[in-house]
Amino acid sequence: MRNIHRYFTGRIVLFVFIFTIVGFAALQIPITQLMGSGAKFTIFDAFAPLTGAFIGSIPGVIAVLLMNSANFFFHGAQIQDAGTIIRFFPMLFAVLYFAKKGWLNIIVPLAAIAVFVAHPIGRQVWYFSLFWTIPIICYFLRDRFLFARSLGATFSAHAVGGAAWIWAFSLPATIWNSLIPIVIAERLLFALGIVASYVLLNNLLYALEQKRILHLGFSLDPKYLLPWKLTP
Repeated sequence: MRNIHRYFTGRIVLFVFIFTIVGFAALQIPITQLMGSGAKFTIFDAFAPLTGAFIGSIPGVIAVLLMNSANFFFHGAQIQDAGTIIRFFPMLFAVLYFAKKGWLNIIVPLAAIAVFVAHPIGRQVWYFSLFWTIPIICYFLRDRFLFARSLGATFSAHAVGGAAWIWAFSLPATIWNSLIPIVIAERLLFALGIVASYVLLNNLLYALEQKRILHLGFSLDPKYLLPWKLTP
């Protein structure tokens, strides 16, 4: 029970609610369509991973689940295809990756590679799964470079989604080959978006706390605070 209270103080619950609203809004801004499905990538993909870094892994995961659930019911609670269901889960692993360094940062992409190449088409395009060595490499750099942390997070989501996608839709090898340059551009964009969102939110929350508009109840990362002075 003590652990529950530690994870879910009144302030944390408030910020779960706030992040849920912001994430829900981000889900309404599409960027690209996912190949083979009616699901879309949105601004949410650049915002959601950082939630756990502020309020903790478990509250962050819950906030992302709430964002996706709210979006699901807002759009009529209709499952268009397997892609609608799959989209609920990959981002949870990005949240866990970005929030905390741990063994899951390595186990998840390794498992995704194994699942992908176990599929007959996946064995034809096994090299596509090499993308998912990126979170493993970034694991050793994440504490030094925010971009590495962000890149590892977005590719963790990609690993889980890709491994599920090939079994759900069995897209032909030619499609996976055509996706390679798209994945590179898309994930670099998401990683840069996570970096920008994290620095912006870190400084916005700092400013609001300094102005006594909000009492956060959690720590901010001083490495990414801009060198400004605010008068309370």
